[in-house]
Amino acid sequence: MRIFPYALSGDTYSIDYKYLWDKGYRGIIFDIDNTLVEHNEPATPKAVALFKELSDIGFKTAVVSNNKEPRVRLFSEAVGCEYVYKAGKPRADGYFRAMEKMGSSVKDTFCVGDQLITDIWGANNAGLKSIMVKKIAFHEEIQIHFKRIPETVIKVIYILFHRKTGVKELL
Repeated sequence: MRIFPYALSGDTYSIDYKYLWDKGYRGIIFDIDNTLVEHNEPATPKAVALFKELSDIGFKTAVVSNNKEPRVRLFSEAVGCEYVYKAGKPRADGYFRAMEKMGSSVKDTFCVGDQLITDIWGANNAGLKSIMVKKIAFHEEIQIHFKRIPETVIKVIYILFHRKTGVKELL
């Protein structure tokens, strides 16, 4: 099903990126808020260090966000990656624009995000493998809280489906 993530991870910072490089992935698309930093927070030293590590491995990186350009541009400049703002997630267009900027393809790019209805569904619509991480903090805009309600139901269904079918995870 297009709304299910390909894999789950406790958080963005515990993913084994070297393993994914060795599996042939070359591009990573991230969501920003509650995936890399708390909602509306600037890039943290931890985020900057992650993007440096990814660059050292060889990855091309981008952030795809539904936010406005100032927020997305400032974050992207701080961590040194490509960006797409007002992406219209869950539509696939923003993911394709990010891959074009990175010079990567659907076959060698994956996405990391904390929301099923925007990040994961959007990545899946673009044909990408998606990794869903737990949100970093509770603080979010009210409309995001409302999206979390159906997400909880979908996560339970995913876990039941995942165990039932034995789908092999990326990680």
